[in-house]
Amino acid sequence: MRYEKGTIVLTKLPTLLCSLKKRSLVQIMKISTVIKFVFSILPPLAIGAISGFYTSKAIPVWYASLNQPSFNPPNWLFGPVWSTLYILMGISFFMIWQLPASEAKRRAFQIYFIQLALNFAWSFLFFFFKNIGLALIEIMFLLLSIATMLFWFHRVKPLASFINIPYLLWVTFATCLNAAYYVLNH
Repeated sequence: MRYEKGTIVLTKLPTLLCSLKKRSLVQIMKISTVIKFVFSILPPLAIGAISGFYTSKAIPVWYASLNQPSFNPPNWLFGPVWSTLYILMGISFFMIWQLPASEAKRRAFQIYFIQLALNFAWSFLFFFFKNIGLALIEIMFLLLSIATMLFWFHRVKPLASFINIPYLLWVTFATCLNAAYYVLNH
């Protein structure tokens, strides 16, 4: 059966329906990708926000009273640096999440969450509990876990590893800073 003059030709109806199904599937996949991206970025940002909220009270009083090393950066620098690093962590996690399942991906995910937990804990040890020595020991484990994360991320998706190099460098600097605070205040 055919209709003339600009109406839908019924012989092309199956092609049209198939096209609509493909569009819906593509839209669903795009929504799924956006949801994965959001759920990749939110955890590190939330961890940063929560630890910052609970530990910021120590900065104007206790932290300001400590003997500071000469290479201590200004306090205003920490927020933008950490926010950038948390976003990069989330992006790298998203890159890994997009890939097919594998043993290397599973290990990359495990070490990612371990380093995230250690990252979260350090702020509380240093600022909330004011235990510079324990924070120094903990940040060394954090540094090791970040290096391990970069190794596993590189095995799965090298770019996901490379974009975390600033994180590794910043935590290396933070480790030196933590050590200097320990030496100057004990």
